[in-house]
Amino acid sequence: MQKNLPSVAYFSMEYGLDSSFKTYAGGLGILAGDYMKGAKDNNMPIVGIGLKWKQGYTDQHIDADGTPIDCYKNQSYDFLEDTGVKVTVRIRQRNVTCKVWKIDKFGNAPIYMLDTDLPENEDTWITGQLYGWFGEERIAQEMVLGIGGVRALRKLGINIDVYHFNEGHAVLAAVELIREKMDAGMDFQKALEETRKEVVFTTHTPIREGNESHTIDRLEYMGAFNGLTTEQMVYLGGAPFNMTVAALRTSRKSNAVAQLHAETANKMWEQVEYAGPIIGITNAIHKPTWVDQRMLDSVDTPETLWKTHMENKRALIDFVKERNGVQLDADVLLIGFSRRAAPYKRSNFIFTDEKVIGPLLEQKKLQIVFSGKAHPLDDTGKRIVSTLVKMSKQYPEAVVFLENYDMTIGRMLTRGSDIWLNNPRRPLEASGTSGMKAAMNGVLNFSVLDGWWPEACQHGINGWQIGDGFESSDTAKLDENDIKSLYKVLQEEIIPTYYTNNKRWVEMMQQSIKTTSEQFAVERMLKEYYEMLYMG
Repeated sequence: MQKNLPSVAYFSMEYGLDSSFKTYAGGLGILAGDYMKGAKDNNMPIVGIGLKWKQGYTDQHIDADGTPIDCYKNQSYDFLEDTGVKVTVRIRQRNVTCKVWKIDKFGNAPIYMLDTDLPENEDTWITGQLYGWFGEERIAQEMVLGIGGVRALRKLGINIDVYHFNEGHAVLAAVELIREKMDAGMDFQKALEETRKEVVFTTHTPIREGNESHTIDRLEYMGAFNGLTTEQMVYLGGAPFNMTVAALRTSRKSNAVAQLHAETANKMWEQVEYAGPIIGITNAIHKPTWVDQRMLDSVDTPETLWKTHMENKRALIDFVKERNGVQLDADVLLIGFSRRAAPYKRSNFIFTDEKVIGPLLEQKKLQIVFSGKAHPLDDTGKRIVSTLVKMSKQYPEAVVFLENYDMTIGRMLTRGSDIWLNNPRRPLEASGTSGMKAAMNGVLNFSVLDGWWPEACQHGINGWQIGDGFESSDTAKLDENDIKSLYKVLQEEIIPTYYTNNKRWVEMMQQSIKTTSEQFAVERMLKEYYEMLYMG
C-alpha cells in the first residue's frame, strides 16, 4: 500500500481489546478492537475515539432458576495514560467536562477515551454503563463520543483527513464538524457538503428496529443540536431523528460489513434521499488475537493439524469442567455456538424437534457448548438464554451453557469446537466474525448462507451450508425450510464424516484454514477500507 496515507479517526462506542478491559459488548466492539490492532500491526495512521466506561457492559450470570441476572461493577485500570487534556460538551444546559485518556496497551493503535466521571461534573454517570440506558442518557453518551471526540482531537493537535463512524452512535461528530464550518462563515449546505467529503460510515445491523432514533424535542433539550436549527437537524436525520439515516446523509460513502449485507442495506435504506452509496467491505479478524498459530503452521501436515486441534479441544473441555463442572468427552463431536441472544439469531434452533436431536445427545453422538449474553433490557433475549440453560439441565452430560460470555470464552470456543454452528434467519446476519475465527482454527463452519459465509462456503469441502439461501417474510416457513436442512446435513453428512472418515474431516479442516486465513484477515479489510472508503 502507498505511503502518505490519509489520517483516520475511528469513532466507536465500544472496543473489544481484551477480556480484562470492560469496554465492549459484542461483535461491534470486537470488530473495532481487531481494526485498531490491525492498524498498529500495519503502521497505519489511525487513531480511535471512544468512551472510558466506569462499569462497562453487564456481567450476566445465571441464577438458580436459570434466569440471566445483570450486574455492574466499578472498574479500575492502572494502565491508562492521562493525556492532560480535557474538553467541554454542553449537555442539558450544563457544561460537562470530559477527561481524555489514551490506551495502547493491547497492541492497538492509540485510542483516546473520554471520561465524565470527574468531581467537577454533576453528570458523572454519562460514561457509566455501556448500552445501559436509552433516551436522555444514551444521547448524552453520544454527545460526548461525537462532539467531545472531535473537540478532543482538536485539543490533542491530531490532524485528521477522514472521520470514520463505526455505527450511527458517533453521528453527532458530523454535527460538530458542520458547526465548526458554519462558525467559520459557511452556510449550512456548504458546511454539510464539505463535511461529507471527510466522513465515512460503517452500518451494521440489518434490522430496522436496531437502528437508533430519538425524538427531535429530546435532542434539542439535551443540547445535541449544537448550534444547528430544528430544520437543519430534521434535514440530516428526519423526525424522529434516525442516527443511521443521519450518518448516511453526512457521509460521502458508507460500507456494509459483508457482500450480502451490502445488498440488504441498500434495499433497507433505498428511500433515504441524498445519502452516499453503500458498498460492501466484509469484516475480518485480527489473527494474532484469535487464531492458534500452530494450526496455521501445520496446515499442510494432517497428523500435526489433528493433534493440535485435539489439544485445543481438550483445553476447551477442561475449561468447561472448571467453569460448569460438566465433563465432556473429547471423542464426541462437539458443536460450539456463541451469539447474542436475539430472536433472529435462533440460539435454540437446533432443539426445534427434540425427537431428532434428543437421541443424538443421549447416545453421545453430539455435545453442544453454548454461550452469549442477552441485552440487559431485552426480556425476550433473556428467555432464550433461559431456554438454553433448561436444555443444559435436561441433557446434563451433553449440553452446556457458559455464562457471562466474553473474549476469553470466545477464544476457547472458536479454537476447541469441532463444528461452528450459525443459524440466523437470512438475511439478518450482518457479518458474524466468530465464524471466521473458527474457520482459521480448523473448526468447520455449519451455517446458513448469511453474513460472510456465502463468500467462503464450499459445501462438503471447507464446511457445510444450512439451506440454499432461501428467504421468506413468513418466519414459520423459513424456519421449517432451515431446520429440515440442518437436521439432514447434520445426520447424513457431518456425523458420518466425523465418526467414519477422519481423513476427509482433516482435509476439510485444511481447506477451511487455507480458504479463509488471508481473505478474512484484518490486513485485507484495512486495505479495502483505504482503497474503497478512505481514498476512493
